[in-house]
Amino acid sequence: MKTNKQASSNNYLFTSESVSEGHPDKIADQISDAILDAYLAQDPNAKVAAECLITTKKLIIAGEVTSHANIDAVEIAREVIRSIGYIDEAIGFNCDTADIENLLHTQSPEINSSVIDGGAGDQGIMFGYATDETKELMPMPIQIAHKLMERQALLRKNGSLPWLLPDAKSQVCVRYENDIPVGIENIVLSTQHLPSISQQEIREQVIQHIITPIVSEYFPSDTIEYMINPSGSFTLGGPHGDTGLTGRKIIVDTYGGSCPHGGGAFSGKDSSKVDRSAAYAARYVAKHVVAAGLAKRCTVQLSYAIGRSKPTSLYVNTHQTGILNDETLTPILNELFDLTPHAIRDTLELRKPIFLQTAAYGHFGKKQFPWEIINPEIINQLQQYLNK
Repeated sequence: MKTNKQASSNNYLFTSESVSEGHPDKIADQISDAILDAYLAQDPNAKVAAECLITTKKLIIAGEVTSHANIDAVEIAREVIRSIGYIDEAIGFNCDTADIENLLHTQSPEINSSVIDGGAGDQGIMFGYATDETKELMPMPIQIAHKLMERQALLRKNGSLPWLLPDAKSQVCVRYENDIPVGIENIVLSTQHLPSISQQEIREQVIQHIITPIVSEYFPSDTIEYMINPSGSFTLGGPHGDTGLTGRKIIVDTYGGSCPHGGGAFSGKDSSKVDRSAAYAARYVAKHVVAAGLAKRCTVQLSYAIGRSKPTSLYVNTHQTGILNDETLTPILNELFDLTPHAIRDTLELRKPIFLQTAAYGHFGKKQFPWEIINPEIINQLQQYLNK
């Protein structure tokens, strides 16, 4: 099957990173989304914008809310931090003794009135992306980086590697030939640890128990360069080692740099904020294009104006891998997908309290999220164009 333009030879290295649920910025994201979920559980139409700053012995929760729900944001925050594993100041934070300040207040009535009838909660641009280089239709570097961090958390929590502590980072460099991933060039993995273990032991156990089981699903591991805790000892981590802020890991949250980013963060925002909901919708559209076989890669951009329901623009780029040219494909997608904020919320079930699970290890590529679920009817409609 021919594409609309044959891709030229393109060889390169591409790197993406991920961070663990114990990274300070991700702690802030998870608290923000846990607060959002608590409001949505009582009030599916709640308007929430919750943000956090976390540092040594201190957490500040701030933002705007319009809702009849009654929640205890401070206790929710303590429970999130406890579930991550920060129960002792010696490892970075103590969920029970830290000072937590709640500064949530009522949303601006002007903003609230602009979204009552289904208008966008703000102006902005949002991007979605899909590629056939992994079964999740995600870029391989970010997908592997997330899996490494998920495994670090699993082995820490189940006691398999009891010296692991919550804070960690991964970085994965993939080698591409003709735009196809052909191998992993190098992996950087830094993990917080108890002081009782040597760096050599850390290296051996991280490679054996965390890295090898993941990378073996993709490529042989014997040619990969490993950099494990390259800076040396990493005993001081979490909020005591680095201040955390909601929304500071937007590239980790999305595609690892494989496509543009509109700039807006996700966590703590209800679905009237198109920063979040339209980014999910753009992924939904791009994923259907690739899943239907219309392209090997697809980038979708949406833009909105505050108070307006319809997108002000839809941009589609299949990176010269499309069966149809992009000018032909764009109006088809515009007709097939209702991209108003109200329709996005209904289609993707965004009034449900499902957001805490997005706040670590990426918002995309996980099969349980509604925006990741392929609709067979849409696939059938798109595939009608394959033979035209």
